[in-house]
Amino acid sequence: MEIILSNASDRPIYEQITSQIKEMIMKGELKPGDAMPSMRRLAKDLHVSVITTQRAYDDLQRDGFILTVPAKGTFVSTQNQDFIREENLRRIEKLLSDAATLGRENGMTLDELKSTLEVVYEEE
Repeated sequence: MEIILSNASDRPIYEQITSQIKEMIMKGELKPGDAMPSMRRLAKDLHVSVITTQRAYDDLQRDGFILTVPAKGTFVSTQNQDFIREENLRRIEKLLSDAATLGRENGMTLDELKSTLEVVYEEE
């Protein structure tokens, strides 16, 4: 699991960890049931404090992305598929909102924007 942290970022380190792990889960790089590194192991690998990784894991667990089983470890949640879908829909809405704003700013009609989306969608 590769997590890249930036000291120059405006975001706290625990948020950088949280968002990158969420991204890996949503992209399927981390699959339901996959074991996560322990908080201590992740802290050591990233050269951060255990408190930082604990905060990231707490957020991920609260959001349903991971599950900690006492005396067994932490795993990618198998119950998070609905949440992942909702999170991805939220991201899609944001991207489409940005595209609509940019289209309006450049004089595109709704039909032109729809046609562009259809072309892009069919290319993939």
